[in-house]
Amino acid sequence: MEKYLDKLPSYVETIKLIKETIIANIVFIGQIPAPTFKEKRRANFFMERLVEFQVDECTTDGYRNPIGIIRGTSPLKPPVFVVAHLDTIFKKDIDHNYTVKKKTITGAGVLDNSLGVGILASLPLIFRKLNLRFESDIVLAGVIQSLGRGNLRGIRHLLKTWDTPIRGAICLEGVELGRLNYYSEGMIRCEVECDISLILGPLQKFKSNAILILNEVINQILELRLPQRPRSRVIIGKISGGFKHGTIASKAKLGFEIQSNSDKMVKSIYNDINDIIEDISHQNEIEMKLKTISNLSAASIKYNHPLVKNAGAVIESLGIKPICEPSESELSIFLSHKIPAVTLGITQGENIHLEKAMMEIEPMYKGIAQIVGAIMAIDGGVCDE
Repeated sequence: MEKYLDKLPSYVETIKLIKETIIANIVFIGQIPAPTFKEKRRANFFMERLVEFQVDECTTDGYRNPIGIIRGTSPLKPPVFVVAHLDTIFKKDIDHNYTVKKKTITGAGVLDNSLGVGILASLPLIFRKLNLRFESDIVLAGVIQSLGRGNLRGIRHLLKTWDTPIRGAICLEGVELGRLNYYSEGMIRCEVECDISLILGPLQKFKSNAILILNEVINQILELRLPQRPRSRVIIGKISGGFKHGTIASKAKLGFEIQSNSDKMVKSIYNDINDIIEDISHQNEIEMKLKTISNLSAASIKYNHPLVKNAGAVIESLGIKPICEPSESELSIFLSHKIPAVTLGITQGENIHLEKAMMEIEPMYKGIAQIVGAIMAIDGGVCDE
């Protein structure tokens, strides 16, 4: 392990020699709108870059996930996967023009996850610049339909239909540098729709108000007694509704997420909230709908797993402190398939989910070097136990 750890600082300087190409990939990819379910143009461009950088095979799976394969030297070794989700939260009508300055790149979706896809597309060139060959095939997969209602369908399909063992995997996210995710919590993401338009009179004088009804839902959710062990929480994330200031809101919508490291507890809390909604619906003589947007099962590898220990050593060798938290990314699907995997962040930035998201350029080179180091660790056998 020490041999490649010692090389990583020099890799940073070598990677900087092709910074124009790396930055161009980030910008060109990021300026192509790719809201969930509409990633086709970005997927096509991603494949074009892989072909230009001369991967050994470029194709799509049955779900239209674009995939590039760099052949390894040993056909007996299972492949190593490196993945990044192609979709962003921004619709096509949002301005996707990027601003590149000396130290930063700014634009919608740059941190989630145009940066990750740009680096993924650049890896074939980076490997050649570093004069690296691997025993395993390196599978570079840009996965679609990951965020929100996409519910990680792209990676779910890719792993369900992949017909050989997988040695290990690395998931790429834009931020934060030092991020080392190796476990995911159980999660159900929900929406509650409240529509009282059918019971409002023609003069809108009915005392019910969709926003106030959802406020009562929130109040009762907050009164739930949640255990500290297993660690559980309900995050109220979104609320919208109403038409104008002087008119009773006839429609409103609430978005929240239930999280726990126990799948059983996630389901129990979900049932409690469903009971709350049904009770309030009956009291107000209305109908509210509880919809499940996405869900994940809790999954993990151990903190002392060789992949986690080696990935942490890689990060520390570059002068960065590892940060370990749960992740809701493609990581959870790898882990649920019993495939060792980690999620790594590439750089530092701010305003991750805003149109003016900003990434820092200089830390990115260490972020790329850590990805290379983690691939080398997997190729060296840390996931082979």
